[in-house]
Amino acid sequence: MSDGGMDMPMSNSGSMSNGSMASMDMHMSFYWGKDVTVLFSGWPESNSGMYVLALFFVLLLGAAIEVLSMLPAVKPGTRPFPGAFTQASVYTIRVWFAYMVMLSVMSYNLGIYIAAVAGHAIGFFVVKFRALAKETKQQYMSPNGIPSKIC
Repeated sequence: MSDGGMDMPMSNSGSMSNGSMASMDMHMSFYWGKDVTVLFSGWPESNSGMYVLALFFVLLLGAAIEVLSMLPAVKPGTRPFPGAFTQASVYTIRVWFAYMVMLSVMSYNLGIYIAAVAGHAIGFFVVKFRALAKETKQQYMSPNGIPSKIC
């Protein structure tokens, strides 16, 4: 049945007539390998050194998200506008990093996924370690600032 319009053939090959999608391979399940595209077209491609750099970059982003999420609140006495602007800026950076990690993990590469989870774990560990160390140090300090004897 024709309505007078032109019939267009449909292709299931996944490529456009101008070839713009011909090289687009998307994984829909996790896989191992250095042949991955992370965040930007053509990066890290199939270069092992660039793949390791991408892993390290995603790991650092994950750690930075955790560190930025545990920053202390604005100090008392700070004027409202600069304090709110500072907190909003830090929040914006943290969300930007989180979306970058999310997009990286959407490559379905197991190495990238492990780097993202490890980065979050390392960042969380660093933040909690510092908080516990500070709390322990304050616990063993006398009111005059001189360390008390630990028995």
